[in-house]
Amino acid sequence: MGVLQRSLLTMAALHVRFGRPTGVRMGIHQYVNFDPLTGSHEVFDEKGFQSIGGGPVRAPINAVLILMLAGASGLAQQPALTIDQAVQQTLDKYPAIRSSLEQVSAAAAGINLARTAYLPRADFLGQVNRATHNNVFGQLFPQSVLPSMTGPALGTNSMNNVWGSAVGALVSWEPFDFGLRKANVDLAKSAREQLNAQVNVTRLQVATAAADGFLTILAAQETVTAARAGVDRATVLNQTVETLVNNQLRPGADASRTRAELALARTQLIQAEEAVEIGRAALAQLLGVSPQAITIQSGPLLNLPSEQQVAAFTAANHPLAVAQNLAIDEIKSREKALNRSYFPRFNLQGVMFARGTGVQPNGESGGAASGLGPDTQNWALGMTVTFPAFDIASIRARKQIELHNERAEGARYDQILQDLTGQMEKARAVLAGARRVSQNTPIEVESARASEQQASARYRAGLGNIVEVAEAERILTQAEIDDALAKLSVWRALLGAAAAAGDLQPFLQQTLK
Repeated sequence: MGVLQRSLLTMAALHVRFGRPTGVRMGIHQYVNFDPLTGSHEVFDEKGFQSIGGGPVRAPINAVLILMLAGASGLAQQPALTIDQAVQQTLDKYPAIRSSLEQVSAAAAGINLARTAYLPRADFLGQVNRATHNNVFGQLFPQSVLPSMTGPALGTNSMNNVWGSAVGALVSWEPFDFGLRKANVDLAKSAREQLNAQVNVTRLQVATAAADGFLTILAAQETVTAARAGVDRATVLNQTVETLVNNQLRPGADASRTRAELALARTQLIQAEEAVEIGRAALAQLLGVSPQAITIQSGPLLNLPSEQQVAAFTAANHPLAVAQNLAIDEIKSREKALNRSYFPRFNLQGVMFARGTGVQPNGESGGAASGLGPDTQNWALGMTVTFPAFDIASIRARKQIELHNERAEGARYDQILQDLTGQMEKARAVLAGARRVSQNTPIEVESARASEQQASARYRAGLGNIVEVAEAERILTQAEIDDALAKLSVWRALLGAAAAAGDLQPFLQQTLK
């Protein structure tokens, strides 16, 4: 039941008697017979009104409206989340996972891009120009500034200009490439596989954070329960001692001490409630909802889990290790592509084009529109072979770069395996310690409760002092907190072991039992 619903029911309780149907007067001549347990009501006039339970209970109509609103508020309240549901909703909603999946899709598109290298290339050209037609004998190195000139050298140096036009199409295709294109496709596939493995790493990290946040909220709530019990005991003790002091049966210092203990217990309760809100805010950040909308269902988490050994652990199967190993494979794919780069490139080419010019071979110009239409056609078929011989130096340097990158990623892979093994050993040690603590805390609670009862009895009999009672109550509160958290510590240790193993499913399955 939410805070609003509780408040509304409290207000309505001032007007309507609960537990059986109650007659409520709606106006001068009308009443409503309302049953808060079933939600049914009946409106009738003053003649039909009969006393229920010995006499009518009259209340304004706003009491009925408040009760109806409270019921509607309860219906609108979101259901409580189990830890499995919290993890699943986080995996479905967290933006970092969607971002990783989009990166995988982009890498998959990169594979299609690499495969387009197998397709032929077709280029089309159309051109119209107005230019002079002076030409000279001589050679020019290939460059991109001076346009090419065709035709005989007529020995002219005139500014007379004519029209020129050209259209054409060039189709080229590389029939074989000594494995370069296949190596580039494999490189794109390696990038996709590595990103896909990173998605699994992200999912594991987000799921672990959600499960840990859920356990944090539950632990804080259990701390609140124990702290509230401590406040209740401190309140009773303070009231008792205040009465004794007022009757001059105990010194005033006892009352001061109990007030201090009460304030200390309230502070502890406030801090525990603060921890609950912080935990809700952290989990809400993962779920993408308001913290006030989060309510949790403990399920079996407040009981000790069954004694089970941690499953066999292979560090190389952890998503983090798999992702790192695929990062090494991606570098090897780049090295393979470089090894296929220092080969001749063969291109089959076919061209068809037409040109038009406004000047004749003898240097005479045609009419005003002469040259605007391409009227001289040509075609050609052939093969072009290119070999960048001096690229060997740059290719060798790039190979050296990739070789050192491979060694660096290999060392990082070894470090990940070492860290994962250490994390698993720590998780096992934490789990063993948590189980031992959980077996000891019931003894702690039982002894602390007996000590508190004995200290209170001694104080009432005048054989003890208030310091003993206050210390006993503080120890009892701490023992109850320790006992509540001990069981959750075992579950948290199991979560840590599952995260170290790289698979939360065994842990989540255990929470469903």
